[in-house]
Amino acid sequence: MGNSNEIHQTLDHLFRIESGRMVSVLVNIFGSANVELAEDVVQDALYSALESWKFRGIPDNPKAWLYRTARNKAIDIIRKNRFSENFDFSKGDKQLFKSEYSLKANMEAYWQDDKIKDQFLGMMYACCHPELSQENQVTFILKSLCGFSTKEVSRAFLTSEDTISKRLLRTKNFFRQGKIRPEIPEAEELASRNDAVLSAIYLIFNEGHHSTHNADLIRKDLIGQALYLCRSLIENEKTKTSKAMALMALICFHAARVDSRIGDRGRNILLPDQDRSLWSRELIEHGKYYLNQSASGSISSFHLEAAIAYEHCRASTFQETDWKAILAYYDVMLKDSFDSVVFLNRCLAEMEYRGPEKALASLEKLANEGSMKKYYLFYAARAEMYKRCGRSQDAVSDYSTAISLNLSSAEKEFLTTQLDALIRQN
Repeated sequence: MGNSNEIHQTLDHLFRIESGRMVSVLVNIFGSANVELAEDVVQDALYSALESWKFRGIPDNPKAWLYRTARNKAIDIIRKNRFSENFDFSKGDKQLFKSEYSLKANMEAYWQDDKIKDQFLGMMYACCHPELSQENQVTFILKSLCGFSTKEVSRAFLTSEDTISKRLLRTKNFFRQGKIRPEIPEAEELASRNDAVLSAIYLIFNEGHHSTHNADLIRKDLIGQALYLCRSLIENEKTKTSKAMALMALICFHAARVDSRIGDRGRNILLPDQDRSLWSRELIEHGKYYLNQSASGSISSFHLEAAIAYEHCRASTFQETDWKAILAYYDVMLKDSFDSVVFLNRCLAEMEYRGPEKALASLEKLANEGSMKKYYLFYAARAEMYKRCGRSQDAVSDYSTAISLNLSSAEKEFLTTQLDALIRQN
C-alpha cells in the first residue's frame, strides 16, 4: 500500500512539471481542435496513477509510468476514432495512425524526449498567437501548460472562475476554428512571435514576484513556472535568443532574493532590512551566467532590468549598492520611450543617490499622469520621499491614499504599519 500523502505530493509535483508537456504531445497527435480531449487524457492518466499507486506504491520512475499511461490512453482513443471527422490523420506521419501495424511505433515517436521539448515550445507559441489577447494567452498558458486549476488561475489574477472559464473557452474555440498548428514558427515569423512569448512569461513572473491580486505578496509557484517556461526557450537552439537569456537572468536574480523578502506572518521586508545571507548564491551565479550569455545580442529592457537586479545582488550591504550605475541603467531604459512605472523606479534610485528633495522634484513629472492617480506605489514612493524630507503631514496623506488603492492584503498591512509608525513619531 502506498503512502497517501507521498502519492499526492509526487503527483502534484509531476502535474506541475509534466502536464504541459503531455498536453502538448497529445494536441500534436489529436490536432489543435481537440485541446480539451488532450487535457482529459492527462487528467485520466493522473487519476489512474492515484488509483494504482494506492495499492502498488509509487513506481521507481513515476514520470515514465505517467507518460506510458497517457500514451496508451491515446492509442485507445485513436483506435476508436481514427476515421472520425474530429481527427485529421490525412497528412504526414499522422497517416500512420490509420494502420494498426504502424500505430504504436508512430505513437512512440511522438514521446521521444527531444520531440516532447519541441512540441511543448510549439504549444507555447500557439498559446501566444497574435490574434489572442494577452490575458487569454497567459490564462491558457497557466491552465494548459503549467497545470494550474481554474480556481488557481482565478486567484492569481483576482477574477472569478467563471471569467477564467470563459477565457479558456474562447481560446479553445480559437484553436478549434483556426486550426492553429502548435509548432515553433519558421525563422521569418519567429522573431515577431518571440516578443509575445517573452511578454507572457514576464507577466507570469511579475505577478509572482509582486502579487497584486493575491493575499500573498510573493507567489513562488508563479515564479517557478516562469523559470520553467523561460528555461524551455533557452534550451532550444531555435528559440535561444539574447532577449530570452536576459529574461532568464532577470528572473534568477529576483528569485534568489525571495526568501529574504517575507518575514513573520507574511510581512513585507524592504531591501535595506533583508538578511542577505538568505539570498541564493546559486541562483545569483546562474543569473550572472545567463546575463553574460545574453551580451551577444542587442540590448533590450530585459537586459537593463537584469543589470539593475544584478547591482542589488552583488552589493554586500544596502549601503554599498551602486546607485549611480542603477540610475544610469534607468536613464538608458527611458531614453527611447517614456514609461511611467520605469520612471517611478528611477526616482526611487535617485532618492538613494541624490537625496529625497531631488527625487521628489523629479517625481512631480508624474503627478498629473492619469495612470499614476490610481497606482498605489506612486503614493507609497512619494510618501517615503516626503517622510525623508520631514514633511510628515504630506507623507501621512499619501500613505493613506496608497492604502485605499492597494489590492494586496500583505501590502496593505505593510503600508498601514508604516503609516502608524509615522503618526506615533509625530
